[in-house]
Amino acid sequence: MGTVALRHFLEAVAYVLDVGLTIYMWLIIARALLSWVSPDPYNPIVRFLYNVTEPVLSWLRRRIPLIFGGLDLSPLLVLLAIIFLRSFLVATLHDWARLVG
Repeated sequence: MGTVALRHFLEAVAYVLDVGLTIYMWLIIARALLSWVSPDPYNPIVRFLYNVTEPVLSWLRRRIPLIFGGLDLSPLLVLLAIIFLRSFLVATLHDWARLVG
């Protein structure tokens, strides 16, 4: 009975992580697209996108200078990290769940 519960727990963690990473990936994409136009900074949607994505992007910018010719590449690096995590971490959790069950 314990291994079944562990298998379901690992599957649930993998699923929630995958959904969370996918949602954050789309938020980063929306933020990058907004940077190409001049959105109203007081718009609630724009403020939400900046509040959700800026902590990760600014943390990355402080550690790795990713601005080349005025183009900020930090969203691209975050997207690559999300793709890696979805391909490696989520798949590994699914594999562990199969091994447990």
